[in-house]
Amino acid sequence: MLSHEYIAIAVFIAITALVGVIAIVLGTIFGPQRPAGTKTMPYESGMNPIGPGSRRVPVRFYLIAVLFILFDIEVVFFIPWALIFNQSVANGNGIFMLAEMAVFVLILLVGYAYAWKKGALEWE
Repeated sequence: MLSHEYIAIAVFIAITALVGVIAIVLGTIFGPQRPAGTKTMPYESGMNPIGPGSRRVPVRFYLIAVLFILFDIEVVFFIPWALIFNQSVANGNGIFMLAEMAVFVLILLVGYAYAWKKGALEWE
């Protein structure tokens, strides 16, 4: 049987999904239904668009964005580790946790060095 905590989470997810569905349905029902050539044109500071609305973007932009997100998220793990490390020093587990973080940072640095050596961070 589900505990009360899981029931509350399930109700929250159901309400959230219901609100999303209601917003989409209301937008479809009451939204404008008269598309025209001028209305569907992309707007760029009052000027007529030149060329296609969507252009190919080099893969390098995506690669740099993914690398930024990857290393940014990995750095976020330092904050909870620092809080727990402060408590573990008092318990005598400080050296073990410091070694774990050293391995983690070493793995990050190897990945960073690899990306740098392959030229993934070059902006051309």
